[in-house]
Amino acid sequence: MPTPFGDLLRQAGFSLQGNAKTIEGQRHPDRDAQFRYINEQVRAHQDAGDPVISVDTKKKELVGEYKNTGREWRPKGHPAATRTHDFPGDSGGKAVPYGVYDLAGDTGWVNVGTDHDTAAFAVESIRRWWKAAGASDYPLARRLLITADAGGSNGYRTRAWKAELAALAVETGLEITVCHFPPETSKWNKVEHRLFSHITLNWRGRPLTSHEVIVQTIAATTTRAGLRVHAELDTATYDTGVKVSDRQMDALPLARHDWHGDWNYTLRPEAYGVIVKTCGSRSFRQLRQPPPREQPAATGFR
Repeated sequence: MPTPFGDLLRQAGFSLQGNAKTIEGQRHPDRDAQFRYINEQVRAHQDAGDPVISVDTKKKELVGEYKNTGREWRPKGHPAATRTHDFPGDSGGKAVPYGVYDLAGDTGWVNVGTDHDTAAFAVESIRRWWKAAGASDYPLARRLLITADAGGSNGYRTRAWKAELAALAVETGLEITVCHFPPETSKWNKVEHRLFSHITLNWRGRPLTSHEVIVQTIAATTTRAGLRVHAELDTATYDTGVKVSDRQMDALPLARHDWHGDWNYTLRPEAYGVIVKTCGSRSFRQLRQPPPREQPAATGFR
């Protein structure tokens, strides 16, 4: 009897394999040096007891009875019924999960939006994390370090991202430093493999039939290492196409670092003028000022 072709392939060292996402595209000459710089910034902030978070937007999801990749345990012969076609018009909207991962605490915060993925939405997600968790976890913090991808709503070229962060710095009294990963290296951002990958595993094979199901499934994500995740729904609307002028950018209390100031910069919690209304040739300005800082009752870092 002839040997099956599959056995011959195995004997020759072959096996069935999926694709491996390892091709990163064009390698930036300062790629490794930027990795080292980010690591130095992370260590400096953590050694001082200041929070370090990794942020990004997860893939958008259609809400409804759509097929979700993977398998889950169900009674034999009773798979979850889903639509035969993934037409957006049949959906119950979309879900835009924005993740905030606390490196020291091994905790995740996911703000599930229902509108556009904009810079305002990204910073609002960080704001919600700080008010609900960050401020209490780091009561003596005076600085915040954010590591983010090079593109998207929190990209280094996005002016609105910097303007929104400047407002957040004033509101919280925190000095906010941002370090971006070089282009084509987003997979090294901690939020990707320490938070998003576990969320994907947790809802594999499960139709995301409603926003509530999505929020609850994300919040139920845990790992043996102790990951804990909080999720909430954000039904606010976020306008696209917001423009930030050169004049407004120049007014921001933004300091670019000596090393790759386009990728690394700090926003100080200082008062600055912002244009709030334009009427003809007249511009009305208001001054953003940091609130007074109260001394926390805690006597040490967590």
